[in-house]
Amino acid sequence: MVVCGDDGLARRLAAELSEVYRERVTLVVPHAGEQPLAVGRPPLRGRRGRPAPAGAQHGPAGERTARDLRVVEAAEPDEEHLAAAGVAEAAALALVYGDDDRNVRAALVARRLNPRLRLVIRLYNRKLGQHLEDLLDQAAVVAGPGGGPREADSATTVLSDADTAAPALAASAVAGTSKVVQADGLLLRAVERTPPAPGETADPGLCTLALLSATAGDPAGSESSVLGGERGLRLLPDDREVAAATGRGTVALEAVSPVPRTGPARTATRLSAASLPVASLFSRRLRWSLAGITAAVTALAVASWLTTGDHPLHAAYVTLLDIFAINDPAVGATTQRQVLQILAGFVGLLLLPVLVAAALEALGAFRTATVLRRPPRGLSGHVVLLGLGKIGTRVLARLRELGIPVVCVESDPQARGVAVARRLRVPVVIGDVTDEGVLEAARVHRAHGLLALTSSDTTNLEAALYARGLRPDLRVVMRLYEDDFATAVYRTLRAAHPDALTRSRSVTHLAAPAFAGAMMGRQILGAMAVERGVLLFAVVDVAGHPRLEGLTITESFRPGAWRVIALDAAPPEERRPDLATAARGPSDAGPGLVWRLPPGYVLKAEDRVVLAATRRGLADLLGRTAAAPAP
Repeated sequence: MVVCGDDGLARRLAAELSEVYRERVTLVVPHAGEQPLAVGRPPLRGRRGRPAPAGAQHGPAGERTARDLRVVEAAEPDEEHLAAAGVAEAAALALVYGDDDRNVRAALVARRLNPRLRLVIRLYNRKLGQHLEDLLDQAAVVAGPGGGPREADSATTVLSDADTAAPALAASAVAGTSKVVQADGLLLRAVERTPPAPGETADPGLCTLALLSATAGDPAGSESSVLGGERGLRLLPDDREVAAATGRGTVALEAVSPVPRTGPARTATRLSAASLPVASLFSRRLRWSLAGITAAVTALAVASWLTTGDHPLHAAYVTLLDIFAINDPAVGATTQRQVLQILAGFVGLLLLPVLVAAALEALGAFRTATVLRRPPRGLSGHVVLLGLGKIGTRVLARLRELGIPVVCVESDPQARGVAVARRLRVPVVIGDVTDEGVLEAARVHRAHGLLALTSSDTTNLEAALYARGLRPDLRVVMRLYEDDFATAVYRTLRAAHPDALTRSRSVTHLAAPAFAGAMMGRQILGAMAVERGVLLFAVVDVAGHPRLEGLTITESFRPGAWRVIALDAAPPEERRPDLATAARGPSDAGPGLVWRLPPGYVLKAEDRVVLAATRRGLADLLGRTAAAPAP
């Protein structure tokens, strides 16, 4: 296995393949001496363009060695360095640079070096990714006749870390949907259930995914990082464990609703119509001023009608002439008429600045609507999204698909997500989130939640602390890379604000399992973060897996490792190649996935199933024993 990249995803993916799947991995990075391969481990050093020593050690004696993980230092993934990394003999190559152009160039070179290579490419551009998959698969067929790329195990898979992590990040900020995954047009969510009362049983939904750690509800505890063993987080427990774990919360999988085929388009239209700036043209103070002047004009018109005995319309007409100072002086008129004319003149003096202010505010509102919208006055119950980079842009789109009102904060007016926010008519505050007044402008004190998704851990933490100072019970979700730092932040915030929800999420932590699964030749529908653990949802063909084939649903269940949660009931010739797509198209005539399976159903070789699995459990099912390195 070869992994090429220049950021945390490459390092975490290499560690995932080496430590979980026990594969021999070569990591190609620009600066091997400066980047650790895994969180909390020192780096492996190697000379430029050459691998690090095969017997390099990590940590004290007795810890696992890194003899199956080597480093090649290369500024660019050109043909020379890819050949030095062993791409010509490798089974799979992952190109996870942050630059799409670099990944595309390297993929073309790698396919020429090894037509039978399984390629996993990180691309942000979805349309380019679809065309690139077809191109590279066709190149594999031409270079190696005798079967398609899927049969030859040389298929190309294009993934995006932003798309993989966005559903979980967006769902973390929405009440009731802490974790989500999409399969066959159905939106699934993992719901945390409180411990049942004595004599009651918690609703398992489609299945019970996890037993939460004993410290999950303790402000002084952390997300499964303090306790281990029976009191720690238990992924995929059996019914006996769930029944015996009294006082512990559970995570259950349940279906939300089918995703509409035209959901995003319909939602965008509805939101555009609902978010016109007419309702926010004038400030509250200006509206009160206009209402007061209108009341004064009405009172003067009524008084003129009562004192002069004129028709009400004529009395109102004369009053307006007096207000705008275009009526003749009331010389020789009654005292009441003269007093009313003087009062109308004062009202006219007050009306002039109010009309000028209204014109300026309306002009500013319409000009802002064509560029960037400001948060509407009186907005509440929204989500404040910090950072409109790659991750923030995908999360923004996801939140709008769910119909969640959003206010974005971005320091760079030229960030890629600013144009998306303008197109979706989402309010954007341009400014540094650490500056005073920026979060207040985003109405964070009235918000439902805060999503801090900038690329800096310290910036996200500072913004979260400042927001909690404004509203202590605010739901906060932070993007944090370092696990130790995330655990310390979580414990501190839970201790300081025990009644508020706090979550820390790492994009690389959520995305790496999907990339690793694709390198192993399996389709990963998504990953769900449970405390600091991760559950994978993978599509697996039963054929060739003796721990699935010929067994019942109950017999195939391995507590703590994997369980079958759905069966693709469509005939093999009618099955959809990608179950992670949002909706079933007109050509998808098959019956789709069956979620509530009879415990006695026997899995056959031609079946295709959806598994919920831990990372090590999936690695074990694929044929690698997690307890011993591969030969």
